[in-house]
Amino acid sequence: MTDQQTATIDNTDNNLSQLTDQFTNGTQKDQLQLIPQLTSMGEGGWQVLMKFLQASDVDTVDLVRGKIYGTLYQLKKPITEEFIQTHFPDGIIPLKSQRNIDYQPLNQLLVEQKFQDADTLTRHLLCELAGEGAVQRKWVYFTEVEQFPVTDLQTINALWLLHSEGKFGFSVQRKLWLSVGKDFTKLWPKIGWKKDNNWTQYPNQFTWELSAPVGHLPLLNQLRGVRVTASLFSHPAWSQENS
Repeated sequence: MTDQQTATIDNTDNNLSQLTDQFTNGTQKDQLQLIPQLTSMGEGGWQVLMKFLQASDVDTVDLVRGKIYGTLYQLKKPITEEFIQTHFPDGIIPLKSQRNIDYQPLNQLLVEQKFQDADTLTRHLLCELAGEGAVQRKWVYFTEVEQFPVTDLQTINALWLLHSEGKFGFSVQRKLWLSVGKDFTKLWPKIGWKKDNNWTQYPNQFTWELSAPVGHLPLLNQLRGVRVTASLFSHPAWSQENS
């Protein structure tokens, strides 16, 4: 091995060591920004991320864990695939349901950043929670929303939060709604559902990626009025949120 090759290896090791320290001791914002850099370092960086993920609290909806899991999943390398299959075959949070609904397909779509498909599935899942009548008509009444199990709404919301770096989810939309005094006419433009008094046209005018406005997804059909959304935002599932 030449001196130049040795120096390159030493520099790589030093860089990885520095990045690891910064990542381990950084804020959540720092960690989110450092994940792509660690990923680009190759297997050494992947090992740092895998160790961090394995040592984290499984029951916590943590955005750093969500991004690490998604990044490792997207790499599709033998070492990362084996790690995920061994330690997190069902994802990184418990997919709890009071109605025995399988949320793994939604988890899978969101991990893969297939936000349009995940949005479609989310609406179907809300209909499932509402009952057979809602499944057949393909939309829900606001009175049905009131009966949604807290656990299931929290699971759906947690998956959206986790795999969007905190940008998407019902709780995100609700916070924005509260921030504008529960005024839906102010909320719609803020989350990109309306522009210049015109409704955003489904699906082509919506943004199906993380560059979308905060709270842009998941979608609800506002053409039927705001009662469903108001009922959803007033649900006991968010009682732990600041109101």
